[in-house]
Amino acid sequence: MARRSQDARKARGTQGAQEVWDPACIPDQRGRTVVVTGATAGVGYFAAEQLAGAGARVVLAGRSPERLRTAEAAIRSQVPDAALDRVVVDLASKASVAEAAAALRELDRIDGLLLNGGSMAMKASEVTGDGLPMQLGTHVVANVALTAGLLPVLVRTGERGGAPARIVHTSTGFVDLLRRPVTDVHGTSRIGVVAYSRAKALTEVFGFELDRRLRAADAPVRSLVVRPGIGVDARTPRRAGIRDHTVPVRRNPYTPWAQGKDAAAWPAVRALTDPGVRGGELYAPANGRRGVPVRIQPREVAPPELVGDLWLRLEELAGITVPVPDTARSGPAHPDPVHRD
Repeated sequence: MARRSQDARKARGTQGAQEVWDPACIPDQRGRTVVVTGATAGVGYFAAEQLAGAGARVVLAGRSPERLRTAEAAIRSQVPDAALDRVVVDLASKASVAEAAAALRELDRIDGLLLNGGSMAMKASEVTGDGLPMQLGTHVVANVALTAGLLPVLVRTGERGGAPARIVHTSTGFVDLLRRPVTDVHGTSRIGVVAYSRAKALTEVFGFELDRRLRAADAPVRSLVVRPGIGVDARTPRRAGIRDHTVPVRRNPYTPWAQGKDAAAWPAVRALTDPGVRGGELYAPANGRRGVPVRIQPREVAPPELVGDLWLRLEELAGITVPVPDTARSGPAHPDPVHRD
């Protein structure tokens, strides 16, 4: 707790006093429902734990039913009165994503959607069940499909008044190291970290363009992007089944300059809970590695004239049209997602 407050004080040199966010004092989230993908480990788990601690009803989304139960038990060990639900979703399967979206549409409300899940398999030969490169399929295409499936619920939630609903996309600082702009959704690399960075660059393209379209339609939903900085196992608090002797520790050469995965969750938690954030913003540690998240200026990762085409290509790969309200079209103001053959 003391470390969090100390980090918040250090952030005052980067932000105006009115913008300082203290991860030890998350705004009350009672009455709000947040869906978190990749909630069984790392950043996703700790974001879910912190949101539950602030009073939110958190829906844990992950591939393994057993690991979801483990994550739920770990959160309850820290937050005994946590309001938790679970949904199984395999981001490497379009059918599984569609089934999960259908189940989540039964919720009365969704105030926040944290798109954090995705495979960390770095072999170029790895593909999803639908034949897509693993990084592209799980970090981008699956999240496009999940966004499309849940956007009607997010819109309805936002229309009830209060703050707009929020969609938060998890990216990485490695995007800034890419030498070339993203011009093709199919472009990849045999080098795992480059393929991962390209997928996250597309995540940013989709996240910022989604917010632009939502604003143009005057929809009560905001889209934001976050970068967690560097989170390592060696600095992560222990949680039974999440970070303990049963879970292999991944060594990381950046450990001396890194933070725990609990702190790496702060940008996402801020984007979901801070009443002062705005759509289209990017939050990350000021130095890119560790610390309290601040608003930073997004880097242009794709030529503006190609963003519309990249959006269409992603919809085609996902087999679904993202149902952003169209103010120029007659008919239902907030249509359901349209599945493509």
